[in-house]
Amino acid sequence: MKRYLVEFGTGVDVHGGNVTKAAKKALRDAISHCCMTGLTEVAGLDKIGEQLHLKVKIATPFKEKLDVKEALTGLPAYKHIEVEVVDGGLTVDGMYIPELDHEGTGIVMVNAAITVCLDI
Repeated sequence: MKRYLVEFGTGVDVHGGNVTKAAKKALRDAISHCCMTGLTEVAGLDKIGEQLHLKVKIATPFKEKLDVKEALTGLPAYKHIEVEVVDGGLTVDGMYIPELDHEGTGIVMVNAAITVCLDI
């Protein structure tokens, strides 16, 4: 297994402090910076679905509230994904607006790192 790319993302849930929503945004942010044309054009890979592996690291407060399966829906449906959840992120007081169906007053920030590895 060889590392090909490491990318980072940040996600924030401004209303309600939902770490799963923030993690999903962080993963979407990180993967949106990746255009891996080199996999086919340079490395000549022809079975990318089998050869591509993602190592995902999510840094979040309130790890116990994170729904990893839901957060991963922020990524394309890669076959091989390994996830590690660690303490991190940020919380800050926000505001509550009942008419907007918010979940609470907290603002939460989650960070994610995606390492793309190749089985070559």
